[in-house]
Amino acid sequence: AGLSTGQRVVTVQKGPLYRVRGSHITLWCKVSGYQGPAEQNFQWSIYLPSAPEREVQIVSTVDPSFPYAIYTQRVRSRGIYVERVQGDAVLLHITELQDRDAGEYECHTPNTDERYFGSYSAKMNLSVIADTLSASMAPQVLTHTEGDAVELTCEVSKSTAQHTHLSVGWYHLQEAGDRRAEEVLTLSKDFILRPGPSYVQRFLAGDVRLNKVGNTTYKLSLGGVELSDRGQLYCEAAEWIEDPDETWKDISRKQTARTSLAVMSQGRDLSMDITAAESSLSEGDTLQLNCTVGAQKSSSRHFQVLWLLNGMEVARVDPHGILIWEEEYEERAKLGHLRAFKQSNTVYVLTIYEVGLKDNGTYHCSVSEVNTPGDFHSIQTKLSSGIQVNVKPIGYHMRLSMSTSTPQVMAGDALVLLCEVQGATGPVSVQWWHLPPQHLGPRVLVATMEQDGTLSLGDAYRDSGTRGSLRLEKASSGAFTLVIPNTLDEGDSGRYGCKVTEWSRGWSWTEEGETAVTVSSTAGLGLHATLTSRIATVKYGQSFELVCQVSASYTLEEVPASVGWLFQPSPPTGHYHELVRVFPSGTVAWGAAQPHFQGKAQLTKAATSFRLSIHNAAAADEGTYQCEVEVWRKNTRPLGQPAATTRSNAVGIKLVLPESKLRVATKESSVETVSGADTAIECRIMFAQNNSQFAITWYLLPPPLADATPLQILRADYSSILEYGAEFSSPAQKSRFLSQRVSSNVFWLRILSANPGDQGRYYCVVEEWLWLVDGWYKLGEGASGSTMLEFKLPGRELQLEKTNHSISAREGEEVTLHCLLRGAHLPATHLSATWFRGEESRHVRPLLTLHHDGAIEYPVESLARRLHLRRPTTGDFSLTLHSVEEGDAGVYHCQVQEWQQQSKGKDWALQALARSGYTRLTTIPP
Repeated sequence: AGLSTGQRVVTVQKGPLYRVRGSHITLWCKVSGYQGPAEQNFQWSIYLPSAPEREVQIVSTVDPSFPYAIYTQRVRSRGIYVERVQGDAVLLHITELQDRDAGEYECHTPNTDERYFGSYSAKMNLSVIADTLSASMAPQVLTHTEGDAVELTCEVSKSTAQHTHLSVGWYHLQEAGDRRAEEVLTLSKDFILRPGPSYVQRFLAGDVRLNKVGNTTYKLSLGGVELSDRGQLYCEAAEWIEDPDETWKDISRKQTARTSLAVMSQGRDLSMDITAAESSLSEGDTLQLNCTVGAQKSSSRHFQVLWLLNGMEVARVDPHGILIWEEEYEERAKLGHLRAFKQSNTVYVLTIYEVGLKDNGTYHCSVSEVNTPGDFHSIQTKLSSGIQVNVKPIGYHMRLSMSTSTPQVMAGDALVLLCEVQGATGPVSVQWWHLPPQHLGPRVLVATMEQDGTLSLGDAYRDSGTRGSLRLEKASSGAFTLVIPNTLDEGDSGRYGCKVTEWSRGWSWTEEGETAVTVSSTAGLGLHATLTSRIATVKYGQSFELVCQVSASYTLEEVPASVGWLFQPSPPTGHYHELVRVFPSGTVAWGAAQPHFQGKAQLTKAATSFRLSIHNAAAADEGTYQCEVEVWRKNTRPLGQPAATTRSNAVGIKLVLPESKLRVATKESSVETVSGADTAIECRIMFAQNNSQFAITWYLLPPPLADATPLQILRADYSSILEYGAEFSSPAQKSRFLSQRVSSNVFWLRILSANPGDQGRYYCVVEEWLWLVDGWYKLGEGASGSTMLEFKLPGRELQLEKTNHSISAREGEEVTLHCLLRGAHLPATHLSATWFRGEESRHVRPLLTLHHDGAIEYPVESLARRLHLRRPTTGDFSLTLHSVEEGDAGVYHCQVQEWQQQSKGKDWALQALARSGYTRLTTIPP
């Protein structure tokens, strides 16, 4: 309301919001009514409850250096980031909410308008609460037949202080690796049951139900399971809260463990599995293979089983249990070297006695189901997985061990892999492979050494500029060492293996070994810097030291590293300046923004720390410091982008002044004088620091009210430069009021030719100043007791009109203020009069003074042309004010004094005085 076209308005998500610790949250902000580019920039800050007035900058869409130190790492790692929804709207993401993220958030849009008009920021509050939601379901493995009833139970509870709702649902995964789960049935936050698309009909038929049993138990019932239900089922609970904008937000979600559900067909389920008692054998050993058929109601069904070696049939057993050998195996079977039989309708056994090299290979079982034992047409066929059988010749003693002398290296280091072969009697070939972490594909070939010693490299290792020139070293006939000179990054971690093949009599036998290697990249190994100072409060002239302690998962001395020292003056400017940077070569580069540090800072380095010492601390050194550490990969020149960068926490250094020991005499006193005489008011310093200088300010409290506003008479600073107050700045006043230093600790205010208008209470304020490092600094101040200046007057008093009046005048017109003396004054006496304006002695200022010799003084020069003292008779001192202005309103009064010259050539002495009543003037606009 009330906004005009083109007026900028920033709107932020309405608060307060409640979100749970550890959750991923978003806050929206948008701007409208702006001028300039369609893509506006946004800056987010927070005001923490511990310091609600202090802005802490978080993230900006335009300035990478905007975040304060406590948020820098989270912003760099995208733990906090801004998503641009459109040119003038963004979302602030906090991926893992922490307790310290609670506070008042401000969204600010930098100005792109021709002039400031409207609102440029908006604020909202965010509270972080504990995640109390719990969901649990006992994991089970269930096997059911189509049509069976299944029940699953989920326990859900919460204890959040705020008013929240729960939703509970069940979800189904067809396969363990599926990423998208299918909704079965959910009880929503509004207590409405909602089935998933595939379960609508079964829900309407009453076959899929969800019931709440007690306060925390939710039960899913499947009346008749179907084949499509097999897979994994789990329960998910969500906790919802209503935000101030009346929308509901899920603040926490919890999934239970999964229950595996196998559903067997009432008709034709079938599976086949093969196992071996021992698959690695020597010539002459016995090999036994078992094939197991998996089927419901197997006793009433008919199966035919085949054994296969390398895809070729060995033997088969028909549904009657009759064994049929392939021709090439018949002779061995007659000699009793082979045996196959049906142990039961689901278990079939093949035994080979005295295995030979020809029995090497991969074995499978195949099962076919027929309707009747004599039926040649199979209903269904299933093939088992393969099992590898490795038969070694008599006298074969080859053994292999794989190891590495570099199980943990940093990127850039060499990787050394050792493959030791023992007992080989024939020539061997060696193949090296690598399986990177989380690698789902085949193993990556590193290198191959043929029987004749020829070395060939895998595709990824042929470029010597990437990992260097790989070397194969043969320390002995069976010791093979492969050296990868230069690892790249974490991708070179994982498992490395060698496969050795021995060749003899046209056959080959293989042994494999592997070992694990971890390659640490400096970019991801916990490079962290912590900045500390033994003292946070430093006195002027003292020295202080900042220690930047660096930690990492590698030895810091082995990598090129640089350190930069950053500084933000106090009060904060919003940006850090780089004071100095020390490069890996030892080169020191000083920043231009704070040149005064160069002559007073000392830089040192230890094994894992960097130190910055500041000598002779001064005001310009007060502020916030950080250190920034950069590291490059080992065995590389520190050029271009570093491999890792970290910035420390911020440490504030506050400069404090020496404690002031100033004490000023506070005893009250009085001084009596006569009109026209010179007098002095004393200000005495009782104690102060050596080498201190003093500034003295003199004040007057005019009568008659004790709570009148003090009037500054004059100030003499520590270099004796004078500065008069507004009421004492006229040449006449300056010539009468002087400040004088009588001794090292005593000052006087001298008042020349004192008159009754000077009457009142006088006091001084003493400031203690000390030269520290680079300038003068005020240590403290103290006020003296007051001295009452009184005048010794004759007993005679003038008769002056004392009645108070209130008058009004229209601006631009003139008004006369009356001051009438009753009765005659003594012969041979002269009269003087002074007009004052003020608020009943508050800020009373003299406007005009008629001296006894007839001279007129105007303390306020700007009023001189508008003031006129008519004086139609000797005792009439009425004042006429021309062209009345609004600022003329106030309270006026006059003071009349009677003077007499004691004898010719002598000074004039005050004989009597009187003060009039008050006249309040009110101005009326034209």
